[in-house]
Amino acid sequence: MDISKIKEVIFKRDFYKRFAVILFGVFLLALNYNLFLLPNHFVIGGTTGLSIVFQDLFGWNPQVFIYITTILLIVISFLTLGFERTSVSIVGSIMYPFFITLTEPLARFLSQYVVFDNIVLLIIVTASLYGFAYGIIYKMGFDTGGSDIAIRIVNKYFHMSEGKCSMYVQGAIILVGGFVFGINQMIYAIIILVIYTNLMDKIIIGISDSKLFFVHTKRKEEVEHFILEELHAGVTILETQGGYTKEKTSILMCVVPNKDYYLFKEMILEMDPAAFIIINDCYEVQGGVKRRNLPFI
Repeated sequence: MDISKIKEVIFKRDFYKRFAVILFGVFLLALNYNLFLLPNHFVIGGTTGLSIVFQDLFGWNPQVFIYITTILLIVISFLTLGFERTSVSIVGSIMYPFFITLTEPLARFLSQYVVFDNIVLLIIVTASLYGFAYGIIYKMGFDTGGSDIAIRIVNKYFHMSEGKCSMYVQGAIILVGGFVFGINQMIYAIIILVIYTNLMDKIIIGISDSKLFFVHTKRKEEVEHFILEELHAGVTILETQGGYTKEKTSILMCVVPNKDYYLFKEMILEMDPAAFIIINDCYEVQGGVKRRNLPFI
């Protein structure tokens, strides 16, 4: 079975609906950046956070900085990760800086009316918009590139989990923002980061950072190959017996990050439409042998 063709079918499925959703999500991200992040010097990570820092230090135009870093990261991603892994970032990477330019006049107009005297309300609104926007983008199987690309590159070459990569990359950028704008702004950024990541999981994706799959399928070998070689995840084969038929069979158990949930579920159903799948929230995984970026259960 050609996995590349199956992936192509999945990403084309409901494309216009998914494209409309990602357009709305990127629009909210860009408006949030121009309306709240940039004017208030909220450095919460990513290329947008660096653009705020470099504007203050060197007077660089933040939009130009985002355009340049976006293009460079896409090129580096093509060279290091290949077209297939880069493709999920291309749409968001191109649209995000474009929408930042597009929403700048709207943000200037709204800034006259959207004024918060209370910093707590400002942080909550900023984090909520960020979490909602990123949540619907990830739910559709896309991302906005930037630090997501950098995290995947580090993950590939240093065999570090994406969670740790994200923590180190975003933490370093927030720390730089703290040195430039002061401890108060750094604390505000950390609070926004915590709120938006939790909202993104709870409201859009789920209340956990990964999903636990139990899969019963007649195409066990093909699904197992996809898990090991494409997702680079661990898998456990559980020997089972039907309660009614007494037939001996096996079930695949696998932990998958939330952002890979859509692809993994659709891949299984594409390989075997009659597959029986149980999906649970996975709150914590400890111990076991690690294979690249995900634990082996």
